[in-house]
Amino acid sequence: MTAILDRPTITTDAATGSDAVGAPRQRGAAAKALRAVVNVIATVVMVAAVAGFAFLAVGPRVLGYQTSTMLTGSMSPLINPGDVVVTVPVPVSELKIGDIITYHIPVQDQRVETHRIIKLDVNSQGTATVQTKGDANNGPDPWTATLATPTVDREIFTIPHLGNAIRALRDPIVLKVLMYGAPAALVGMLLVSIWRKKPAEDAAAQGGAPATDQ
Repeated sequence: MTAILDRPTITTDAATGSDAVGAPRQRGAAAKALRAVVNVIATVVMVAAVAGFAFLAVGPRVLGYQTSTMLTGSMSPLINPGDVVVTVPVPVSELKIGDIITYHIPVQDQRVETHRIIKLDVNSQGTATVQTKGDANNGPDPWTATLATPTVDREIFTIPHLGNAIRALRDPIVLKVLMYGAPAALVGMLLVSIWRKKPAEDAAAQGGAPATDQ
């Protein structure tokens, strides 16, 4: 008589093995994507910082324009608080009604004001007398300014919100964070990059080692 023995069926969980292999790969891909995002952000911040420094510090010396931050809403909605006004010096003989100029007011603390010319008179000696008004104000400024200098700064364009960013960067806490935090973050990224690169190089070296006869 021939006996037929039932052998237990052994099954393997292929999905479990696949998950065990796939999980580290997913974590590695996520870490790689995170590093790429951090690198992009760091690059954007550095480029923006260099561009801002060039625009605010180098440009006025090389190209001759001036920048000032609008502090009030007197010129809204064209120029709002926190906007940076870019001006260039022009001869007073080229001024016209409707121009926006930046000048020292002739009263009180002689602060710098950026308003629109609504009245203009230039005498034979080239001295200009102007009355200005903020676009959002109900009436003209309560003074008449004499522009004794041969040139005056006239607005050419405005950069929205840039002044707010400049004021934020001047905050002592922000300055300390940038001074100490940015270098620490760069050093940390460098160390992590070196640490992750070393195991990969070791694995590649072991995998490429020549075989020896036993």
